[in-house]
Order: sequence, then structure tokens, then C-alpha cells
Amino acid sequence: MRHEGSLIGLAVGDALGAPLEGSQRSEVWLTQMRPGGRHFRKAGEVTDDTLQAGAVAESLAVCGRFDEGDLIKKLSLGYIQRPKWYGPTSSRFFDLVLSGTPPHRAARIVHTQNHGSRSNGSVMRGFPLGIFFPPPDIISMSIRCSAITHHDPVGGHCSAFLNLMVSEMVRGVPRKTAFRHARSLCIYPEVHAILGSYEQYDPEPSLDCVLCSHAALRCFMDARSFEQAVLSAVNLGGDADTVGACTGALAGACWGLEAVPIRWRRDLEGYEELVRLAERVWAARADNMVR
Repeated sequence: MRHEGSLIGLAVGDALGAPLEGSQRSEVWLTQMRPGGRHFRKAGEVTDDTLQAGAVAESLAVCGRFDEGDLIKKLSLGYIQRPKWYGPTSSRFFDLVLSGTPPHRAARIVHTQNHGSRSNGSVMRGFPLGIFFPPPDIISMSIRCSAITHHDPVGGHCSAFLNLMVSEMVRGVPRKTAFRHARSLCIYPEVHAILGSYEQYDPEPSLDCVLCSHAALRCFMDARSFEQAVLSAVNLGGDADTVGACTGALAGACWGLEAVPIRWRRDLEGYEELVRLAERVWAARADNMVR
């Protein structure tokens, strides 16, 4: 049930954080799904974080492998449905791809035009890779998946750090052990310094991929339960939906679906479909493939 917990946890953190996106840290502690936010949503409604993670999961389940062409098609379909939900890097990337620009060229163009591509969009969507791929494969696959839209390699290394933890935790590895493994295998100096010493920095709920990943990791590692982890993340404000989604993916992989409060599962948009999608990814996972 940990694989289900990771995908549902991501969506729960996303939906809880959506009303607080772009806000300052509030003195009123949010504990329930509620409507509102920058793009007004109903209580329990998800954002592009879940749409993009769902596209990654669907592609893995259908193809039984990482298929870049199929994934770009599925990600583009989500963008066509809800373009206003997407961040500046992803939006510009999909606009270029849909107008005929080859994907890797589009990623380079966006990186140049935006003076960088350190945003967190490729981190938030990558967690289904951790369900599908075993630890020996997850670092390279996370970097490949990130590079589709984000030319700066730092996002891929953030994604690899967190996805390795998910990959190990859904397969039964304790979180502290998973963290130590991720730290030992991280070769990107900035990511190793900040995520590897997460306890030395205060969480900052930023669009920046390193700061976002750190905030999620800190909230998760400091928590004693799924609920505590996700609530500490979303109540930071800022990019609350994405920090919440990343924290929820980690916490769900650690504590499993049964640790997600029933009141949140009940109110979550598309809950049953997401559970089935997680099961399909787990059934198709690369552990079962002849290596």
C-alpha cells in the first residue's frame, strides 16, 4: 500500500496546499480541504502537480518503460486542458512543443529566454518514477525525465534525490536509511550540500527546485506522521501546493495509504482513479522486467 500512499499523498498535499499558493505563512493553521487559491478551486481539487504526476504514471503504466515521446504527449494533453495552472518554465515549453519545436530544443530555448530553468515543475511530477523503477535505475531516469522540460540539470538531481527515497521506501526501506542512501549517491554539490544537511536550513517554500525540495524533505524528515508532515508543508505558504505535493509523496511512500486521514481521502478529487493508477504502475514496475 506504500505505492498507493505515495501517489495519493502527492495529490492530497497538492489539494491541501492549493488554497494557500502564493500566500504568506498564516497564523491560522489549515487542517482541512478548503476552496480558494490563486486559481479558485473547489475543496479537494488538484492542480497541475497532480496532472503532471498522473501523466508520468499513466505513461509508465501503459508503456511499461520510460518512453519520452509518449510522456511528452501525455504531459501536453494536460497542459491543453488547464494551461493557466502551469508555471512559467513548463508553460513556455509546452507552447513551443505544441507549435512544432522539437522538445529538447524547446527546453534550451526556455532556459535561455527565462535566464534559467531552476523551477520545481520537474521535481513535483517525477515521483511515480520512484514507484516504477528500482533504486539502481532511479537516478538516471529522474535526470532524463527532468531534462525533458528543464534544461538546468539541478532539477534532475533534486528529483533523483527524492525519487530514490521514494523508490526505497515503497520497497520497505526505512526513511532514515533511504535518506542516507540518497545523500551518499548525490553527486551535484549544491543539492548534496542543502538536501544532505537539510536540518541546518529553515524551510523556504520557493519555486526554486532546490529550496522546494529542501522544504519538502525537511517537513517530511521532521514529522512523526503523514498528517504532521503534510500540514507543516502546506502551512508554510508560498508554493504551498508543490511543497505539499512533494512532501505528501515522500510521506505516503513512508507510511502508506492507511496513514492518509480518511477525511482527506474522502474529499480528494479523483481518489479512486488515482488509487487504480498507482496499482497499475506498481503492477508494471521495472522490478518485474527481465534485466
